[in-house]
Amino acid sequence: MPISIIVHGGAGTVTPERAELVQVGCREAALVGWRVLQAGGSALEAVEAAVRALEDNPNYNAGTGASLNSDGNIELDAGMMDGARLQVGAVAGIERIKNPISLARKVLESPHVLLVGRGAEQFAKEQGIEQCALEELITERQRNIWLEHKKKETEPRYHRREVRSVEARPEKHGTVGAAALDAQGNLAAATSTGGLHYKYPGRVGDSPLVGCGFYADENAAVSCTGDGEDFIRLLIAKRAADFVGRGLIAREAAEAAIAVLGAKAEGTGGLIIVDRKGNVGYAWNSQNMSHAFMIEGLPEPKSGV
Repeated sequence: MPISIIVHGGAGTVTPERAELVQVGCREAALVGWRVLQAGGSALEAVEAAVRALEDNPNYNAGTGASLNSDGNIELDAGMMDGARLQVGAVAGIERIKNPISLARKVLESPHVLLVGRGAEQFAKEQGIEQCALEELITERQRNIWLEHKKKETEPRYHRREVRSVEARPEKHGTVGAAALDAQGNLAAATSTGGLHYKYPGRVGDSPLVGCGFYADENAAVSCTGDGEDFIRLLIAKRAADFVGRGLIAREAAEAAIAVLGAKAEGTGGLIIVDRKGNVGYAWNSQNMSHAFMIEGLPEPKSGV
């Protein structure tokens, strides 16, 4: 059985000066996951390791470097799925957790599926995952983005927040994710994000929602990035996996799912996918989506943006 892994660093607009930077991070994360697979590790272990690498990289909107909400806080979401067991683990609205995807992994191995806020943080404590200081997660780049949004506020407070959360979308996402197939033929997917820039406190997008921001079964593993509300409404991750179940290969399934997004919604985004034969695919209708993949026969990860 072939092994393969693909990762993404978010859809949206990538400026020329950042294009190589985000591709390097994706290539590094793909290699991290690839080495897990080469050593006989599971697809679930590989996607967790790859996403942890992306969460630790301050150039993405997940973990360290996550966006700030309108209150100036960081609220993190993450989810993952083991396609072999159809087990799911997800967390939403958590603060001061350096690697949300590893907390999601703990949830996956528990009786729970999705934990949020203070309950998720209590569960983290019980599992031996320590909280970090907020300052460890905030980068100068994200602080400056927050200050720009703050400066533009002129409406009454409640209305301001609602409007700015929508207007933040053109800056796009930086959500990260991975999908992999291991030597035993098992598939897994994972997604992690800080959410929209200057989002309304408590807002949760597609990233921690199974079938929306991630999905894995016996046919495919999928991780999404984009305008989360539309990915939720259309169950984009599940649709992509179902397209593989109907006979499409990974590339075709990715394109078909994004075509649905384009036809039925105004939001933009992209996804990555690995099918049961080890084919990788990706598609997006935003301006860019940083990504990288590693399959057998390649001397090094191939990336794009």
